[in-house]
Amino acid sequence: MSVLVGRKAPDFTAAAVLGSGEIVDNFNLTAAIKGKPAVVFFYPLDFTFVCPSELIAFDHRMEEFTKRGVEVIGVSIDSQFSHNAWRNTPVEKGGIGPVKYTLVADVKHEICQAYDVEHPEAGVAFRGSFLIDKEGMVRHQVVNDLPLGRNVDEMLRMIDALQFHEEHGEVCPAGWVKGKKGMNANPDGVAAYLSENADDL
Repeated sequence: MSVLVGRKAPDFTAAAVLGSGEIVDNFNLTAAIKGKPAVVFFYPLDFTFVCPSELIAFDHRMEEFTKRGVEVIGVSIDSQFSHNAWRNTPVEKGGIGPVKYTLVADVKHEICQAYDVEHPEAGVAFRGSFLIDKEGMVRHQVVNDLPLGRNVDEMLRMIDALQFHEEHGEVCPAGWVKGKKGMNANPDGVAAYLSENADDL
C-alpha cells in the first residue's frame, strides 16, 4: 500500500455524474478542482451495504465542505450509469438520493490502482480517503478495510487543521479541533503548549 502523503495527487480523466445530475464523459480532476482543496474518496460498489451510509454522510456535510472551499469527489469501479441509477433510487429503498457531489466511474480500475486502494482479491476499492491541498499535493490519507465505515467528521477536522496551518504557520497537536490553540514547531513552542495542555491530551 503506497503512502501518497507529500506527493502530487494522481490526476485522472473519466466519465462521471456531477452533483447536478449531469453525466459527462471526460471529468478531469485537475480541471475540476482548479487550485481548490479537494477530498477524493473511494468506495467499493454502488448498491451495497456500508457504502450508502458513507455517501449520505458526505452529502449531509456538503454545506460544511463548501464553506471550507473543498470539492468532494467519490470514486468506485461502477459505471456512470450505475452511479446515476443509485442517485435516482430513494434513500428509503437503499439508494443515496441526489447527492450534491461528483461520482466518478473507474470502470477500468485505473484510478483505484493509481491511488493504490484496489483490494487484491475482491477487485474493488478499499474505503480510501485523500485530502488534496490547493497545490494538488496529498496532505492526509486514510484507508479502511471493506467492513469499516469511515468517519466523515474526521475529514472535516483534518481540513480545518490544514487550513489553520496554512493560515497561521503553527502545527496542530493531537486531538486539535477548530478554535483550539496550535503549537509553534520548535522546542519552546512544544514546551509552552505542553505546560498548558498536557493533562487534556
